[in-house]
Amino acid sequence: MEAVGTVLRAAFGYCFLVLIVRVAGRRPGKQMTPFEFVLVFYLGGLTLTGMVGSEVSLTNAVCQIVTVAACHYAIAWARQRSPRARKLLDGTPLLLLEKGHWRSRTMSKMRVQDDDVMAMARDQGLRGLEEIDTAVLERNGEVSIIQRREE
Repeated sequence: MEAVGTVLRAAFGYCFLVLIVRVAGRRPGKQMTPFEFVLVFYLGGLTLTGMVGSEVSLTNAVCQIVTVAACHYAIAWARQRSPRARKLLDGTPLLLLEKGHWRSRTMSKMRVQDDDVMAMARDQGLRGLEEIDTAVLERNGEVSIIQRREE
């Protein structure tokens, strides 16, 4: 019966962390996807817990790791098969700047400052706002800058 509790705790912990990472939102910059982040750190924590936790059992640790891997596979499968699940789990790209106008509500909600966007524009060799057509916060947290075309 202890194994059932272990499996349920592992499944709940994984799903809870995926939800927390999704709710916490995206930040600009190169980073792992939320799922990779959760998988890497959660599995490491589970392995450590299995070794030094109050339930020092290799079987317990293996059950938790297999459960988390199965949950990760199920979520990845749902993301691949369902556009609705993909939108819920990954989000959608968000406009931060469009034709010289900041989307301040979106930027505030995503905790992105205009200085962050301008720093990324300068990294691409753009000197000012007048050179940017669009800035998009991508699903993975990176900001894509589309240069304004001269007419």
